[in-house]
Amino acid sequence: MTEPDYEQIEADAVALLEVLCRQPSVSAEGRALDETAAVVEELLGESGFETRQLRADSGPAAVWGEQAGRSDYTLLLYNHYDVQPVEPLELWESPPFEPTVRDGCLFARGTADNKGELAVRLAVIRAIREQRGELPIGIRWIIEGEEEVLSPHFDEIVRRNVELLQADGCLWEGSPARMNDGRPALTLGFKGALAVRLDVAHLKGDRHSMTGGVLPNAAWTLVRALASLREPDGRVRMPGFYDAVRAPTAPELQAIADESDADELELRKTEQLEQFVDGVAGAAFRERLAFGPTCNIAGIDSGYSGPGMKTIVPARASAWLDFRLVADQDSATILALLRSHLEAEGFGDVTVTALGMAEPAGTALDHELVRTVAGVAEAVAGRPTSITVRSGATLPIVYSLERHIGVPGVSAPDNPLYFGANLHAPNEHVKLVDIGHAVRFTYALFDALGG
Repeated sequence: MTEPDYEQIEADAVALLEVLCRQPSVSAEGRALDETAAVVEELLGESGFETRQLRADSGPAAVWGEQAGRSDYTLLLYNHYDVQPVEPLELWESPPFEPTVRDGCLFARGTADNKGELAVRLAVIRAIREQRGELPIGIRWIIEGEEEVLSPHFDEIVRRNVELLQADGCLWEGSPARMNDGRPALTLGFKGALAVRLDVAHLKGDRHSMTGGVLPNAAWTLVRALASLREPDGRVRMPGFYDAVRAPTAPELQAIADESDADELELRKTEQLEQFVDGVAGAAFRERLAFGPTCNIAGIDSGYSGPGMKTIVPARASAWLDFRLVADQDSATILALLRSHLEAEGFGDVTVTALGMAEPAGTALDHELVRTVAGVAEAVAGRPTSITVRSGATLPIVYSLERHIGVPGVSAPDNPLYFGANLHAPNEHVKLVDIGHAVRFTYALFDALGG
């Protein structure tokens, strides 16, 4: 068999990535989603896919594609075409939607999350078709536009289109093609999430702070409510919060022990930290990321924050929180526990609004798909695969695919990102060399599954 022209495939992937990253598809702002879905559908059609757009009763379209292959094996691919907001804009060194190459990297919003992987998969599929006339496996593909806002309509889209998404295995949004120590990464599952906003409103409007001794202050109420949720060491104080938490098994603990420490070292270096919370390090650091549920304050807004002073009693205060949940927690139960806790602590006047909910899900460590993907990754990289049993992040689609289709899946090392790629931050980028690593793995995996 003729050796693939990997350099040309890499160049094609970069060109496709630039096309995708010029689309300002910010789901939080409802921006350019229909236009980007049309671009994605056109790219799939040019790559040999039968396509259509799938929708729930509201929300943007998910793009579906299908292409038959030589073997009976069918692989489902998942990606998303939406991206995070770009603010603060002034911190970008080049415009976020004008792809720019510098220092061996491609900078633009969406390069690492998740358009880079989409471009790699497309480039490999196009190269195989051009060289052989057909794919070694059948591929079905779903590419949605709401992942960055917790995929609120994805579950309904899947429920309505089960037959279109049936497959033998699935590649979710992927893991790094190479970690900083050169090992490929493989992720088998994700935490769930509950995102909420807390609101306090005591007064009709802000008042002069000379009344601070007699008027209720919304900011102080919110601060006390937030402090009631968590101990200084991070343990959540809500009664019942840990009741359903499933402990890791012995094989999972061994996988954690064998996992790469590259992310820990990179985070310590980037943040210039001598130690993390509670001094966790090594396997304990990785175990907490994978199996420790969290309560996080993502933002607070109240009163005045401009230059100088403005002496007021704030009338209103708000906070944005996210809880990362582990097996077998569920978001609806945690939301109910949060409301009960605030009421019991004397904060019944704090309004709780759920902003997003997702459930924890994943694939078993001993599944055949896990062994196949890990084996291909090791063969391509020449290094042991670093297997993350559960990511500390959340990918809501995993639970939906597991619930409605029952398809096993993994986050494979076909994603040209790394821990320092500035996901969700200014100057998001991918390394061009990682595009090459992702291309080689993807090509090899398609062939292995076809065999």
